[in-house]
Amino acid sequence: MHGWIILDKSLGLGSTQAVSAVKRALRQGGYGKFKVGHGGTLDPLATGVLPIAVGEATKLAGRLLDSDKIYAFTIRFGEQTDTLDGEGAVIATSPVRPTAAAVEAVLARFTGPIDQVPPAYSALKVDGERAYDRARAGEEVVLKSRAVVIHDLQSSPARGGGPLVADEGGRGIAASASPVEAPLHHPLDGPPPRAGEELAEATLVAHVSKGTYIRSLARDIALALGTVGHVTMLRRIKAGPFGLAQAITLDKLAELGQARALEGILLPLRAGLDDIPAFPLTPDQAGALRQGRVLDGIAATDGAAFAMLDDVPVALVDVIAGEVRVVRGFNLTMSKEES
Repeated sequence: MHGWIILDKSLGLGSTQAVSAVKRALRQGGYGKFKVGHGGTLDPLATGVLPIAVGEATKLAGRLLDSDKIYAFTIRFGEQTDTLDGEGAVIATSPVRPTAAAVEAVLARFTGPIDQVPPAYSALKVDGERAYDRARAGEEVVLKSRAVVIHDLQSSPARGGGPLVADEGGRGIAASASPVEAPLHHPLDGPPPRAGEELAEATLVAHVSKGTYIRSLARDIALALGTVGHVTMLRRIKAGPFGLAQAITLDKLAELGQARALEGILLPLRAGLDDIPAFPLTPDQAGALRQGRVLDGIAATDGAAFAMLDDVPVALVDVIAGEVRVVRGFNLTMSKEES
């Protein structure tokens, strides 16, 4: 059991609780003890894709933390809260409501490299303490702005709900292979707003770099529209290479654990590294890498690679000027030829 389980995290569940649920499913299925970790925190008020690394995949979880994400989110205009979401207290109001055309016109200002100030209620540390702990204690928390990249930002024609369609099982899936290539629509939403109609809220889809705070993005978009706002819906559609089509609910996870059928939804280690090439090894080369030695005289393109002996992952490596060095080694069963 070394690989990835992709959860569709439900509302109100913390990422640590999701990890515990996977551990429980493994235990109930009699799989034994494995390291388990997540590949990117999702707030309890957010839903969607939460990659869970099992066994040797935990060595790759850090790469997912650095990967791009895609989110759908709804901004409710007219009220700003101290947490920038629906959980906080209202700290500012405005009677201004933008039109759909105004929303469309402002999105280009938030596309590309931008600077944003993270929310005071965030997990960033200030003098060794979490910012949200200081904020909850009544302290004024002022965080420094940070550079992030918004690769793509589009509006959904949906009036309010999550910009998703549902598959036959009722599970949310992206409406297209790339969720930001086309507008997304929830089947329960009403018709799109009429031209010139003022919006109480707007649903957007953003493809963002690591470190981007969607709550801050929503705050700044509302301010640019001459009003205030906060996030009422936040759903992660994609995290690195993993999307909603691969995700299962916690109920399904528990069901598969009890049926001892988790192998059917466990994705291989390689699934978390679909952006780098595979590097085939001979048994002797695999043995050398296992011992931490450097391979030299290798004719391969510089960069990261996934070193494999047949179908057994050996290591995540860096190839530089004909030398292959181990970045992360995997403690997996080797073939008889190498042993």
